[in-house]
Amino acid sequence: MKIIREVARYFVGALFIFSGLIKINDPIGTAIKLEEYFDVFAYDIAPFFEWFVPAALFFSILLSVLEVVLGIALIIGFKMPRTSWALLLMIVFFTFLTFYSAYFNKVTDCGCFGDAIKLTPWQSFYKDIILLVLIIVIFISRNQYTSWFSEKFGYFKVIGSTIVLTLVANYAVRHLPFIDFRAYAIGNHLPTLMEPSEELKYEYVMTKDGEEFTFDSYPSDKSYEFKAMNLVNPEAQPKITDLSVWNDEGDFTDDLLTGNKLLFIIYSADKASTAHIEEINQLAAQVKTAEAWVLTASGHEEFEKFRHEAQLAVPYFYADATVLKTMIRSNPGIMLLSNGTVLGKWHHNDTPEVSDINRLVP
Repeated sequence: MKIIREVARYFVGALFIFSGLIKINDPIGTAIKLEEYFDVFAYDIAPFFEWFVPAALFFSILLSVLEVVLGIALIIGFKMPRTSWALLLMIVFFTFLTFYSAYFNKVTDCGCFGDAIKLTPWQSFYKDIILLVLIIVIFISRNQYTSWFSEKFGYFKVIGSTIVLTLVANYAVRHLPFIDFRAYAIGNHLPTLMEPSEELKYEYVMTKDGEEFTFDSYPSDKSYEFKAMNLVNPEAQPKITDLSVWNDEGDFTDDLLTGNKLLFIIYSADKASTAHIEEINQLAAQVKTAEAWVLTASGHEEFEKFRHEAQLAVPYFYADATVLKTMIRSNPGIMLLSNGTVLGKWHHNDTPEVSDINRLVP
């Protein structure tokens, strides 16, 4: 029993630390995922969940930091009765979220490991069930664990970790994630990621006389009844499937991926920061090595109002809000493309100089 107890302790602690650090790397991404849950719960359960949407970023940082701190507390054996209670409550909460997502197919990616590791809703639920069992073991054995350190030093570790992690999370919000796990990371060639990595292969599930058969190609025998078509190599699917840019004149996606483009991404004009709009205007006016574009998900009237107030004299195009939020965690955000390759990304708090753009453009 002691071996099981210790394995549960270190495995759960390490997984909580890893999962929390991934989220602290990108608090805005976690906040976007929480907004999805709040919207779903507001529609399916009770309207008051809408009240939590504006606080999604706060909850993102709170839960991410708590996850890491609980993992640390578990490993060092700090205040195990309280730590085990907190772990149990948190895993019950997460298990409910993942079950709801999987069973009702509401949120297709729980964001358990951010964009670093993608899990299907049912995979996320099964993962939480395993964690729930291990945490129950920890909970039952909570009075049998010993601490690595004195209580005073344990408080120092836990409180110090909380402060440092909160500061790190806030830094990631005010700049960009330290590690970009998304398809739009610097160095990626977007047109390549918009194509399958190899030919997609399918299998056809058919039934005949009550029996089920699987074929590599659709059978010509019409006595078989079609049941399902399954993708055999899902890992070969395009990493980017929804990038599209347009305006009233038509589709400009190919133009976006041709030549040098300096993109000012403003996915919500109503919520866009204007703290550094003068630097952005200056950059857009002075850059000569790349064509300046604005990409927005806001409507025409909304963006025209923002554009005139900000005096942003740059041609603008429309794109899906989710795509723009995936491209960059900043509103406004700045991205430099050269023939579809991402050369640079900047938070508006780190608006680059013209010389920075010229140095990157080939």
